[in-house]
Amino acid sequence: MPVTQRPILVAQISDLHIKRPGALAYEKVDTAAALARCVVELNRLVPRPQLVVASGDLVDTPTEEEYRHLKELLASLEIPIVVVPGNHDARPLVRAAFPAQPYARATGALDLSLALGALDVILIDSTVPDAPHGAIEDNTLQWLDTTLAASAMRPALLFLHHPPFVTGIAHMDRQNLRNAGDLAAVLKRHPRTRLIAAGHVHRATLTMFAGIPTTICPAPNHAVALDLDERYPPAMKIEPPAFHLHAWFDGAGFGDVVTHLVPIGDFDGPFPFFDSEGRLR
Repeated sequence: MPVTQRPILVAQISDLHIKRPGALAYEKVDTAAALARCVVELNRLVPRPQLVVASGDLVDTPTEEEYRHLKELLASLEIPIVVVPGNHDARPLVRAAFPAQPYARATGALDLSLALGALDVILIDSTVPDAPHGAIEDNTLQWLDTTLAASAMRPALLFLHHPPFVTGIAHMDRQNLRNAGDLAAVLKRHPRTRLIAAGHVHRATLTMFAGIPTTICPAPNHAVALDLDERYPPAMKIEPPAFHLHAWFDGAGFGDVVTHLVPIGDFDGPFPFFDSEGRLR
């Protein structure tokens, strides 16, 4: 089906791990400088996304000072942003730092839903206080069930921090979403979710979950080492930073979602393929 309008664009950034000013993550990574470069890249996207979703691990320790630093770094972002916590975050501090978000409830899990035109963007809180692994609480599952049931016709994108699948990186898989089956049951009852987008692993990853394309967003700072046989202790690498840009194209049924990996930085180009007379160079 030919595309007749511009897509709705949702940029996803994840695992920012902001520390107090001047501090390095793991005594190695300047996560503040990495986020600043990421904000520059987001602001120069054309066409500009309608929304940025930050899918957890917004800060590192967490402390009020780190959230203040995070807000300072995000102040120059020219696109609306919504956030959901990760295992390095604290729910009360996230709620205090982002009080204007349309949370589903006044206390507890920081779930929220918002409409972007004909598309619903849903964020669910998969954090377990003081634990690295994820689990979706019963009240969140019930809220998600009700939210998805509210419309049978609107497509939805679902964001959370912990991946609901195994990546093969064992030390991260021990920290993934423990009750993924409960999430799958809700999604299968209301088949309008077009994409599930997670974070946590700091690597661009793609699979299917509950019959839905499911991704992990890369990080703007460092990557979890790609170790698929437990050869090494848990480790990170400094790889090219990136984020995801999800494009939803309206169309028959629930439309189509395409995810682009966007590298962060300055690169040569663009260089035209054709000369002024239309000949391939």
